[in-house]
This record gives sequence, C-alpha cells and structure tokens, in this order.
Amino acid sequence: MIPSRIACTRSLLRPWRPADQAALVRHADDRAVWRNLRRLPHPFTRADAEAWLAFAAADPPPEGIFAIDVGGEAVGTIALERGENIEALSYEVGYWLARPLWGRGIMTEAVLAVTAAAFAEPDVVRVFAPVFSWNAASMRVLEKAGYAREAVLVRAGVKDGTVMDRVIYAITRDTGLPYSPFAAPR
Repeated sequence: MIPSRIACTRSLLRPWRPADQAALVRHADDRAVWRNLRRLPHPFTRADAEAWLAFAAADPPPEGIFAIDVGGEAVGTIALERGENIEALSYEVGYWLARPLWGRGIMTEAVLAVTAAAFAEPDVVRVFAPVFSWNAASMRVLEKAGYAREAVLVRAGVKDGTVMDRVIYAITRDTGLPYSPFAAPR
C-alpha cells in the first residue's frame, strides 16, 4: 500500500485538503504549467479546483495522489496511477509544480520518494512517465531520479495547437537500466 504521507527534505507529500483550494487555483492557473500536462484545463478556475478537490481530498484520500507541500502550502501535485490488466505490475507517475519553485530540486526529490514507495509494493516491476518532447526540464528530473529514456512516440500528441512527440521514461526493478528490448527474456 502506498503511504498517504511522505516526508522529503524540501517538501512534504501529503493528501490534498479542501483548504488547498486557493493555492491550487493560484499555482495551477499558469499557462507554463498547463502546457506540459495532459489533463489540466486552462484557464484553471475555482470550479476546476472544487472538482479536483472533491476527488483528491476525499476521506479516505485516493491512494498515490499527493499535494506537494512547501512551507505549509500546496504548490503542486505528484501521483502514482497503478496500471490495469496487462499493465497491473506498473505505475505511471505524473506531476506538476508551481513555476516559482522550478529548478530547486523539489520535484526530483518527490519523484525519488514516490518511486521508492511504488517499488515497496512487492509485485511492482516498472514505473514510467510520459513527457512532452519540449519539456527538457521534466526529462532532467526523471534522469536525476534514475529513469532512462525508453521510447519516443513520434507525433503522438497535440497540445496548444502543436503536434509533438511524447517521450517515455521508465525505471524497472529487475532489468537494470538502460533497458534493452533486444535482451533475452527473464
């Protein structure tokens, strides 16, 4: 089971709370944040925050979804989503952080923490993250956390009117990295 709170050096990963609404709107309503995410609407309104918090701040909170708390304020999110069916032994990790906090190591630390939590599940063999090809900063975060570039999905998405590639980063429990699809099966 993924813990509901994880203490990092620079932040606390904790459940979302209804009281996070104002901070959520302030930080998520940023075009630079929106541009790098699949599911975040823009503009991000109070109604969007209410809808998100109705889900994320439920009691009990959904497993694997964390507010990134810096100095007592929710400044982003990181989430693990367990795969289903043939992907049941994998987690996808997704995240965003308020722009004023970019480049401070907060997200690398959070990715390391949730990756360790995912691999604490004895059956999990893989954690992966899809990244838009223009998001070099997110790729650096994943590389610093031990992930390797696994694939480039060519012209696999459109965002803000631009068709782009999507880059898949992954880390695995037992194959070692970099992973080679040509290696003999284990």
